[in-house]
Amino acid sequence: MKRTSNILIVAALATGAFLAACNRGEHNRKPGRIYMPDMYESRAYEFYSARLSGLKPVEGTVKRGELLPYHLKESDTALANLVKNPLTITPADIKEGGRLFNIYCGICHGTALDGNGPLYRDGNGPFSAKPADLVAGAKAGYSEGRLFHVMTYGYNLMGSYASQLNREQRWIIAAYIKSKQPGAAAVAAAPANDSTAVK
Repeated sequence: MKRTSNILIVAALATGAFLAACNRGEHNRKPGRIYMPDMYESRAYEFYSARLSGLKPVEGTVKRGELLPYHLKESDTALANLVKNPLTITPADIKEGGRLFNIYCGICHGTALDGNGPLYRDGNGPFSAKPADLVAGAKAGYSEGRLFHVMTYGYNLMGSYASQLNREQRWIIAAYIKSKQPGAAAVAAAPANDSTAVK
C-alpha cells in the first residue's frame, strides 16, 4: 500500500511539473527549441532588388489584367491576317494609339503614316530605304491582326516592339493605323446608316 501511494505521489508531482513546464504564463515568448528555424523565422527578400525584379513570370501564367498570350509563331503570317482585335476600341483608345504611334513608330513611318519619317526625309535622312507606307500600297491592306503580328515579331528591317509595347498597346496602335487608312471612315459610318437597325 505504501508502495502504491509513493507511486501516486511521484506521478502527481511529475504531472504537475510537466503541466508547469508547458504553461509558463499567458504571454510566453520563450518557447523551447524550434524544430525547423528556417521555417519559423523565414528569410526576408528585397523584392525591389535588381536580381528579383528582373525575373520573368512563370511560363504559362498570365499577369492580372493582361490579355491572353499570343500563340502564333513568326512564320504564321497568313493566320495573323485572320486574328481579330480582342479589344473594344473607343475614341480615347484611338487617341492613345496615335500618341503611342508618334512615340514608337512615327520616327520611321512619319506622323502621316506615309513612310516619310525623320529617319528617311525623302531620302535625305540616315535611312536609305524608305519605311513602309501604311496608308497606300501593300501595307494598307494589312488587317489589324497582321499589323499586330508585325509589331510583335518585326518584319524585314523593322525589329520587334514586343519589349517596348505590351499586347494591349500594340492592338491599340493597330486600330489607330486602320482608322487612318482610306475607307476607314466609310466602314465606321456604315453601321450608323444601317436602315435595318432597331430604333
